[in-house]
Amino acid sequence: MMDLQYANYAIEQAVTLLAIDSPSGFTRNAAEWTKQAFEALGYDTRLTQKGGVLVDLGGEDDADGLLLEAHADTLGAMVAEVKSNGRLRVTNLGGMRPENAEAENVRVYTRAGQVYEGTLQLMNASVHVNGSYGDTKRGFDTMEVLLDEDAATAEAARALGIQVGDMVCFDPRTRVTASGYIKSRFLDDKLSVGIFLGLAKYMRDQGFAPCRRVWVHVTVYEEVGHGGAGPVPEGVTECISVDMGCVGEGLQCTERQVSICAKDSGGPYHYGVVGKLIDAAKREGADYAVDVYPHYGSDVEATLQAGHDVRHGLIGAGVYASHGYERSHMDGVLNTLKTLKGYIGV
Repeated sequence: MMDLQYANYAIEQAVTLLAIDSPSGFTRNAAEWTKQAFEALGYDTRLTQKGGVLVDLGGEDDADGLLLEAHADTLGAMVAEVKSNGRLRVTNLGGMRPENAEAENVRVYTRAGQVYEGTLQLMNASVHVNGSYGDTKRGFDTMEVLLDEDAATAEAARALGIQVGDMVCFDPRTRVTASGYIKSRFLDDKLSVGIFLGLAKYMRDQGFAPCRRVWVHVTVYEEVGHGGAGPVPEGVTECISVDMGCVGEGLQCTERQVSICAKDSGGPYHYGVVGKLIDAAKREGADYAVDVYPHYGSDVEATLQAGHDVRHGLIGAGVYASHGYERSHMDGVLNTLKTLKGYIGV
């Protein structure tokens, strides 16, 4: 049966992946790790031209295939200017919010392979000096990266190898508590990649093959809108995004549940697929909630926009404080695993 050992495994894998910096456009290391993790479980994998990972989980019916999608890319930033004082103006990648990123530790990756630490701070960040500290609007034009290097001029920063276009990666600050909570930046969506690995391990351990052919696509451009606009294997009739389930005011889902999305900002998900996901959750005894997400888009919508003729759905473990310092729970991971198990029929 699908039990806590697979949820534990999923979280362990997610924690390892969370430690690999991978904002959109800078995902090669995360993709290589993901590919190797599935191969270690005995599954055939390949890298796509865009840099994602396509995994064949096996199955019998090639004419009614299922594609499961999650993403390994995260929010982040890029150097937009090396300033005269040696500090860096950045531009965000994806929906990184400046208010949330303030005072976060970062790593700056240069094209030559150097990695430098720093902090994203408000300009003139000393409260004892700046009388307008609390009144200043937070934005990437009022904030800057202070390098933890002796670089007080643009020339000194450039001498370190830093230039416009370098990647700025935020510390995830990952913690797993004794009570089963996992807290980290970028649970969206590395927690779901861990869930896919937990599902793959369960299938291998139990010697189960699904009745239909099942594929996994770990995409690498979801946070900028086109991750799922990639290859769909021949015979696939349904695509399901497994991404963070929204938790917040006006929604039913908690961090201990699996969220089944009926509609988001891109419109309704396929009515029949949503119904089958609900049935799978019920059949497996998964604690679930059905919700409408007000500000959300998923990989599978990009798949549809790319012209693929598939039915689509979206589920995910409940995650609070999305695009910030996020929190989920082992129970939400387990309930998501149960729902996927029931849906693919193993």
